[in-house]
Amino acid sequence: MSSFKEQARTLLQQHEALVSKKNNKRANGNGIYDCYENPILTAEHAPIFWRYDLNEKTNPFLMERQGVNAAFNSGAIYWNGKYVLAVRVEGVDRKSFFAIAESPNGIDNFRFWDYPITLPETDRPDTNVYDMRLTAHEDGWIYGLFCTERKDLTRPDDTSAAEAQCGIARTRDLKTWERLPDLITYSGQQRNVVLHPEFIDGKYGLYTRPQDGFISVGGGGGVGWGLTETMTNAEVKSEVIVDPKIYHTIKEVKNGQGPAPIKTAEGWLHLAHGVRNTAAGLRYTLYMFMTELARPWVISHRPAGHFIAPHGEERVGDVSNVAFSNGWIVNEKNEVFIYYASSDTRMHVATSTVEKLIDYCKNTPEDGLRSAASVAVRNELISANLHLLKDLV
Repeated sequence: MSSFKEQARTLLQQHEALVSKKNNKRANGNGIYDCYENPILTAEHAPIFWRYDLNEKTNPFLMERQGVNAAFNSGAIYWNGKYVLAVRVEGVDRKSFFAIAESPNGIDNFRFWDYPITLPETDRPDTNVYDMRLTAHEDGWIYGLFCTERKDLTRPDDTSAAEAQCGIARTRDLKTWERLPDLITYSGQQRNVVLHPEFIDGKYGLYTRPQDGFISVGGGGGVGWGLTETMTNAEVKSEVIVDPKIYHTIKEVKNGQGPAPIKTAEGWLHLAHGVRNTAAGLRYTLYMFMTELARPWVISHRPAGHFIAPHGEERVGDVSNVAFSNGWIVNEKNEVFIYYASSDTRMHVATSTVEKLIDYCKNTPEDGLRSAASVAVRNELISANLHLLKDLV
């Protein structure tokens, strides 16, 4: 066997060992969810044949011709008994694309399908696409809503000036995608738009995040809500803010809906991200809330503080100190698989149950928005527990 073939075989064997590695549950969880020892997807999980030219004649040094920088911010769906992610894959050229990865158990053995998603373009081509939310809607389609980024033509000389809007595609099989016109709103730029899975009085409900600019939300922000008559020419004429950003909280700079909410008998479970500023830069964490069953835009419970924050190695990456989620799955056992990315670099999973998440949302105290209020509610817990400690030791 030639040296080239030996090297190529070694690459394939190392990749197989990575993909098939068992992912063990970490000890000492917090009772709300369990975390796992390894990321479920990284740049190295991208297939060797995506990155290397395996033809010795055209690549005699077995160089990586098309590198992958990161795999993160994945939409998720339970599909034919498999845990399926629509992964944001970023090449070393800084362009992102979507690719499907699936796992038999939702915590390891995630494997990419052979080809990335071939996403049609609109008349105004996307410069970059990312962060797809998947929603299996009651109309029978699976919708993928994502951010489409293009050059801001109002500032032609500023090479970093960009415009973000909500792109829309739909599919029946996750392989062939129909591109629909971008969402039209009247509130500036849009990111993190999520489709509600059920009709609301015959209309489609959308969770939005209006903002004034590409980076800064300005006078906008918050998780918004609006209705559109159709998804084939989606237009939200009026938005209301469901969950606003609030001073000196985990969502004081901006916040947005994560994946589509999970329906339960007691209301809708929501996962969102909140952003605050620190001396080290922006910090992204995840938080939860619940909304009414009949009115999914009306919040019924809002536990204080973050639900998931980046810890340890998760805090380091291309954009450090970030936890972000745009996908979760509930299976037939009411187990919940929360897929979150750390620092715009890699994907992780945390597991819980519908029952636990309802308990967390309903029975975790709300943020009192003042230090004194936080101490008061903590003192109530301490006082109650001091009477119980003697029975536990």
